[in-house]
Amino acid sequence: MAKKYQRLGFTAAQSAELWDRWQKGEGLTSIGRMLGKPSSCIFNHLRPFGGIRPRARCRSRRALTLVEREEISRGLVAGRSIRSIADALGRAPSTVSREISRNGGYRRYRAVGADKRAWKEALRPKTCKLAMHPRLRQAVARKLKRNWAPEQIAGWLKRTYPDDEAYHVSHETIYRSLFVQARGALKKELQQHLRSKRPIRRSRHATAKADSRGQIPDMVSIRERPAAVEDRAVPGHWEGDLIAGSKNTYIATLVERHTRYVMLAKVASRDTETVINALIKQADKLPRELYKSLTWDRGKELTDHKRFSLATDIDVYFCDPKSPWQRGSNENINGLLRQYFPKRTDLSIHSQAHLNKVARELNERPRKTLDFETPAERFNACVASTG
Repeated sequence: MAKKYQRLGFTAAQSAELWDRWQKGEGLTSIGRMLGKPSSCIFNHLRPFGGIRPRARCRSRRALTLVEREEISRGLVAGRSIRSIADALGRAPSTVSREISRNGGYRRYRAVGADKRAWKEALRPKTCKLAMHPRLRQAVARKLKRNWAPEQIAGWLKRTYPDDEAYHVSHETIYRSLFVQARGALKKELQQHLRSKRPIRRSRHATAKADSRGQIPDMVSIRERPAAVEDRAVPGHWEGDLIAGSKNTYIATLVERHTRYVMLAKVASRDTETVINALIKQADKLPRELYKSLTWDRGKELTDHKRFSLATDIDVYFCDPKSPWQRGSNENINGLLRQYFPKRTDLSIHSQAHLNKVARELNERPRKTLDFETPAERFNACVASTG
């Protein structure tokens, strides 16, 4: 005999608690343990909404309440006229008449049933702006296919069409159109062009595991870095790191703090000689005025940092332990790069020409922190001013 499975539903209180914890960044397993349900049940509750908490519904102040409907029901039983009932409620007689007619008439009117029906029929979702404007939808889809983030797209549209409201859309609307497919605006396949590629949206408070690093001899702490570097007002100060792939393969990533300009370098291994040689080669491509310092984490690939400084006259500073936010621009870019170079894939298959192509694509994306200019535009302006 086939085993029967009970449907695992949620009460209103459980659903509210689930969404509260999800928004705070808790994982599926943790939420399921608290509610006494499997993580798959939590996921299935979140998925129809794309992991985005639905707005709480509320009744219109002009709509009849359950208390008023019960008064109508009692008035009909007592044989009172529609005008008499309406006067007692402070409503128009036509309002009471339509309420009775649409819910079974004088003999079959029931307050609870009428209230449930009105609540159900009042659900009229507002049509998404992307669904109503094909040209806007096509413009957004084209940029998503180029791996632009929704916030970059929204900023670019506002900058490109400053006086055309039809082309203005928030990044949140783009996210909702991607993750809530019931909106019928953007195709689900476009989710694959987002950096995370998750089936539902995670909270911004979701935590990531910290990465421990070794010690570097004779290193200069970031705390000794000049204050002028901190405020990003002066170009020429870079942040760097390695991203790792399978089979001990790596790519060196460099980001200029003032312009957010990106450079990528192919490295054959993580040993300090190989990495330092690659960094020296990258430094030779830039004017001296645009490469004054480099801030790195505590990875041992920069053990020979003194040789780098002697060869390039570039100062090297190291972050505090477990403090990736001290080179936040580089951390952000490393996250974006995982869209091109997923974890646990062989990075050695990518040529330097391909790395340059990826860097160029990132440098041609508008950035919110640059008032939606591109890093390439800002960096080229710096090159021109030094020339």
